[in-house]
This record gives sequence, structure tokens and C-alpha cells, in this order.
Amino acid sequence: MGSTLDDSALREEGFLQDERSEEYTGDGTDDFRGRPALKKNTGNWRACPFILGNECCERLAYFGISTNLVTYVTTKLHQGNVSAARNVSIWLGTSYLTPLIGAVIADGYWGRYWTIAASSLIYFIGLGTLTLSASLPALKPAECLGSVCPSATPAQYFVFYFGLYVIALGTGGVKVCVPSFGADQFDDTDPEERIKKASFFNWYYFSIYLGAILSCSLIVWIQDNAGWGLGFGIPALFMGLSIVSFFMGTRLYRFQKPRGSPVTRIFQVLYASIRKCNLAVPGDSNLLYEISEERHALRGSRKLVHGEDLRFLDKAAIVSDYERNREEGLLRFFWHLMGGEACSDVSFLLSLP
Repeated sequence: MGSTLDDSALREEGFLQDERSEEYTGDGTDDFRGRPALKKNTGNWRACPFILGNECCERLAYFGISTNLVTYVTTKLHQGNVSAARNVSIWLGTSYLTPLIGAVIADGYWGRYWTIAASSLIYFIGLGTLTLSASLPALKPAECLGSVCPSATPAQYFVFYFGLYVIALGTGGVKVCVPSFGADQFDDTDPEERIKKASFFNWYYFSIYLGAILSCSLIVWIQDNAGWGLGFGIPALFMGLSIVSFFMGTRLYRFQKPRGSPVTRIFQVLYASIRKCNLAVPGDSNLLYEISEERHALRGSRKLVHGEDLRFLDKAAIVSDYERNREEGLLRFFWHLMGGEACSDVSFLLSLP
């Protein structure tokens, strides 16, 4: 009789645990209060319109500035074609490099939400500066008188390019984080949500091209026919709408905690393995140092099986005699000793064709 009651209690407890596990996401995401995310209240398609609205408005703002920028520099700042094309190309190249900075900050420190939020505000400041540069007479050179076109002063150039490069800095945090933050809204451990994630990226690219089409047609026409102050002001307005759209969905978002930057991890493993190049790699991967679950792995993270490729990288996870004597302080050897899991991750990445 007692055994039957115990079995019933165990079955009921298991049922309740399964029920609770179905209520929460299984990929380690939290809600905006830092609690495990409930599936029915957070993420999924209920959160995506705010992210897609943010992306559409941000792309409209970016292409509204970049598409016609050479024309502005040559006709309003009176630079030559070669100088204008060179300066705009350098700015465009910078805009595609700053996402590396945004990725490191998001993955290692702030998380995607706060990186997008801070970068969007920086972005808006840059657009506002650019709008003032094109609107205020003191911040732009006088119009051409016949064939005489006065050059912009150093101060006028400074304000203009300051605004441009602030935009480049802002777009680095937005461009790299928005697609992955959108993907965070779908639980990879749920087959239904995993299918919806693929559909999200269809709408994500649709939002990008919608913003690009509107900016490359309507905004360019306004700049050429209604003035550059208005032509730059409208992208600034849409960037403001982008920020509003993003913050409106805060209560609905799912948040992944920062897991550490892959870029930083690659350099750490390479440095540690080179530093220990004189040590022999053990045949048994279980002898490699590994960081404890409590200190390293987050809920929902998945580990790779230890492979045989690039085994010299495993030297980063060998505990040297000096480190073994100071075992209680291993966390201090941040760039000297890496976990075997980190070595496997980097080995897998560098082995990709």
C-alpha cells in the first residue's frame, strides 16, 4: 500500500515537473525582470513586430543617409569628386567594421538588448548632428556664386564628419545584434518555435529591403528637391521611431545572458596554446582542465564533442606545474589556462572549410 502511494506521488511530481518545463523556455532565456521566461507571455511572434519595426526604420535611416551622401559632399560641402568618393568610402568601410566592436560588447558584457538600446541612442545623436550640419547656416559653407564655390571651414567639416562617424559607431551595435536578438525570441528546444524562427528571418530581410526601397526613392527625391536639412531630418525622425518601437516591446522580449565573446575566446585559446607549446598533449581529453558548470555553462547552452582536429590547441587546457601549485586561484590565469570546451569550440571553428 505504501509503495503504491509512493509511486503515485513520484508520478505526480514528474508530471508537475514536465508541466513546469513546458511553461518555460528551454534555451536559458529570461524575461525583462531576470526571471526564467514564460513561453505564453514572452517572445515568439508577439515580440517580433517591435524588433522588425526597429530594423525597418533603422535601415531607412541608414540608407537615407548613405545613398546620396557623395552628392551632398560635392554640391554642399564643395569637395572634389575624388575626395568626396574617398571620404564616403572610408566612412562606409568603417560602418562595416564597427559591428565587430558591437559583437564583442554584446556577447561579452552588455547583452544584445542593452547594446541595441545604447547604440540606437548613439545613432540618433549622430543623425541629429548631421541634420544640424545641413540645416544651420553657420555649420555649412555658403552657396556657390557662379563658378566660385567657397570651401567648408575645418569646424564645418568637423561637425559633419563627427556626425557621420557617430552614426557609424551606432550602426555597429544595431546591425550585428538585431537579427540575433530576434532569433532569441524563439526557443530552439521547441520544434514549433524553431520553425517560426526561419519565418522570422524572411520578415527580417523584408523589413530591411522595405526600408532601403523607401529611402533610396522617397528620401533621395526629398534631398534633391526639398532640401538637405529635411532630407537628413526625416532619417533622424525614423531613427527616433526605431528607438520607440524597440523599447515598446521590452516587457515581451526574451533575453539571453552574455556568454562571452567568441572573438576574445579565440585569442585566449591561441595565446594560451602558444605559451604552452613545449607541453605534450595528453591522449585522454578527460585530463584537460575544464571549468565547472556553475562558473561557465549557462542554462540552455550545448557542448561540442571533443574532436581530434588541431589537437595542439588543447595545450591551452593543460594545467602547468605552476598553475597546479596555485590550483585554488586558477581563475586568475585568465589568458594562460582555458577549459577543454573552449579549445574544442575554437578547434571546430578554425577547422571549418
